[in-house]
Amino acid sequence: MPKTIPDRMRAVVVHGPEDYRLEDVDVPRPGPGELLMRVEAVGVCASDLKCYHGAAKFWGDENRPAWAQRGIIPGHELVGVVVSGDEAGLDSHGVAQGDRVVCEQIVPCEQCRYCKRGEYWMCGPHDMFGFRNYHGAMAEYMLVPTKARVHRVSHDLEPHHAAYAEPLSCALHAVERADISFGDVVVVAGCGPIGLGLIAGARQKNPMTLVALDLDDDKLELGRRCGADVTINPKTEDAVARVAELTDGYGADVYLEGTGATAAVGQGLNLLRKLGTYVEYSVFGSEVTVDWSIISDDKELDVRGAHLGPHCWPAAIKMLENGTIPVADICTHQFGLDEFQKALDLVADTSGASVKVSILPNRD
Repeated sequence: MPKTIPDRMRAVVVHGPEDYRLEDVDVPRPGPGELLMRVEAVGVCASDLKCYHGAAKFWGDENRPAWAQRGIIPGHELVGVVVSGDEAGLDSHGVAQGDRVVCEQIVPCEQCRYCKRGEYWMCGPHDMFGFRNYHGAMAEYMLVPTKARVHRVSHDLEPHHAAYAEPLSCALHAVERADISFGDVVVVAGCGPIGLGLIAGARQKNPMTLVALDLDDDKLELGRRCGADVTINPKTEDAVARVAELTDGYGADVYLEGTGATAAVGQGLNLLRKLGTYVEYSVFGSEVTVDWSIISDDKELDVRGAHLGPHCWPAAIKMLENGTIPVADICTHQFGLDEFQKALDLVADTSGASVKVSILPNRD
């Protein structure tokens, strides 16, 4: 930790779709109840790519504006060390200077009907670090507002491992939405950062059989290390037929979708049993069309969405600190802040060259 906080810092700034620039900007100064953190690591997410390309281009709709605000600093999968803050800010967040912390990606308003009901992750204004109204962590320092939700994390973890708490907490929330039982056959689509978290989280629920699907055999092996009993590559094997084989022809009890591939949606509907549960957690690159009669008339499925990682952060942090998940093999690539474009491009690469890509803003 530096003895003095500089006046200026480097930060990635959004100027528009595919126009992110590394700039020299003022280090923010915390006001009453706020904290300043020195950023150690920030993960690059599929939603960061969605914003980078601009929602209009991403969705093929020129009338739909880009999600990330111009002038905002992106980055929401973050970890850092508290370097400044008044007594009120430190007390309200339950931290001290020198603590390493992670922040939930949403900064809830605490005033809308959702926040007042305790459903803060669905906050109406939906301000989020790196997207709307609050600067994110692709910078050397980041301001933590009073309304942010902060969790302490061990200094023993590598910074990019600690930052994985965000996608892992999101995956754990999706697992919670699935209501998994001991006798269930659970299928997870995808062995990327979210999918591996889904597998690890589902393993903690101890279903009868846990199946992982991916088009990359190396990632399937990583899925097995996260807890999958069975791995299937739909490129070389009929996943629907194989799951039917495993279940006496009935189909899986639960399907967790974590790929963002449109084909994975129909696949999931087809491999579920009647009265099965489908949970969706993905960022899609295009609209998805399916036969809704499968959901209703054919199977009467329970279809659920999952958003963010409410109430799952302590469990995610515990899994990382206890070594429950092979995070060193999940966090495959790290870049300095001046290499942010390489990080974005690698996440966009569909060849499977990476799993989780991170930026270390203060790396020497």
